[in-house]
Amino acid sequence: MPIITLIIGFIVLIVGGELLVRGAVRIAERAGMSQLLIGLTIVGFGTSAPELVASVEAARAGSPGIAWGNVVGSNLANSLLILGAASLILPMVVPRGPLWRDGGLALGVTIILWLVAMNGGVSAGIGYLFIATLVCYLGYAYWAEQTEPAGATALHEKAEALEVTDTHLHDEQPLWRSALILIAGIVMIIAGGKWLVEGAVDLARLIGMSEAVIGLTVIAIGTSLPEMVTSIIAAYKGASAVALGNVLGSNIFNLLLIGGVTAMIAPGTIPVEITGYGLPLLIAASVLLMIFAATGRKISRWEGGLLLVIYIVQLVYNIVAV
Repeated sequence: MPIITLIIGFIVLIVGGELLVRGAVRIAERAGMSQLLIGLTIVGFGTSAPELVASVEAARAGSPGIAWGNVVGSNLANSLLILGAASLILPMVVPRGPLWRDGGLALGVTIILWLVAMNGGVSAGIGYLFIATLVCYLGYAYWAEQTEPAGATALHEKAEALEVTDTHLHDEQPLWRSALILIAGIVMIIAGGKWLVEGAVDLARLIGMSEAVIGLTVIAIGTSLPEMVTSIIAAYKGASAVALGNVLGSNIFNLLLIGGVTAMIAPGTIPVEITGYGLPLLIAASVLLMIFAATGRKISRWEGGLLLVIYIVQLVYNIVAV
């Protein structure tokens, strides 16, 4: 039953996230919002909604290991699993400026989170700081795209990923139908998040695995599936910058939005599996990506294969040893 609950939760959560984005984007278009603003806000927040609800529900249920494991594990899946798979399909050209700017922001926030977690745990103040940083970055992203369209930020490319992978997003339909789609998405996300966390907690107890490891592995992979699909399709269509931006944008939202809200709801210590293993590995993976980009300005197939191998090895280690 825990596995069935977990799977149903995943399916409902991901479908709900898709409906939420579709309904919200169509309503925003009808309201006259610009495509750029829609991309930076509605698409950015909407595509991170499954991870957000899963972490918030876990924090509210008294399972911080699942909440923080989801944040860190999702970024590990993005940086190693998704970028590795996308680079195997098409070597990924990496513009040095956006990687240093957007990847550097994610790396800096990860280091801050690790240092804070190692020195007594996260506080609500850290959560507010992360949210404020996200708001500032959104403002910067909007300004940068308005003044320098060639230097698109990761959050803008994250929105572009939706355009590349969905040709029917802007189909005309009545406003009431878009509203129903939006409401259905919200309801499904809430229900799916609840079932997902309940299944994960019960599964952890059943097999004797810590909640943090469940969050780092099962939950993180499941909630990262939408990013995986969009990035792989973008790579297949030759839009490597969009695939990279989708991953970097997701990493920024995971850390600042989901991590910030989790810290505000459930301040306290972060499980040792995350502080002693997950966060250091994420820092190392982020540095490795920057080294790849700095040396060849692209992620080649062999480098993508190496990222995949690292992810598989750490996944096995998580399940067997941690």
